Amino acid sequence: MKTSDFKKLSVWQLSMDLACEIYKAIRVLPIEERFALSDQMRRAAISIPSNIAEGQRRNSDKEFIHFLSISRGSAAELQTQLILCNRLEYLKEEYIIEIISQLESIDRMLVGLITSINNRFNQ
Repeated sequence: MKTSDFKKLSVWQLSMDLACEIYKAIRVLPIEERFALSDQMRRAAISIPSNIAEGQRRNSDKEFIHFLSISRGSAAELQTQLILCNRLEYLKEEYIIEIISQLESIDRMLVGLITSINNRFNQ
């Protein structure tokens, strides 16, 4: 499953799109959140495609799976932060639902990629 170029992975492409969307979303957060919640959201969003890329370039499938798992953790972290934004009424609920749907899609793709690599690894 390991491709020679992480940029060809659909999950990397979608997570890059999501990171750009998060950058747009945090522009409307209150100023007092500029160095707190918005920074955490930025870091989590960037971590998803970054770990996919880093893992793909590692020397083994085992390492790749490890970094894909980190990406899943970052997706869960970002989803938690978005739920907090909803509770604090920082972003519109419909917008948050849309982004969370994208995160869930990315997570399913990550699980599929991990499963595929594991199946190949265990054969």
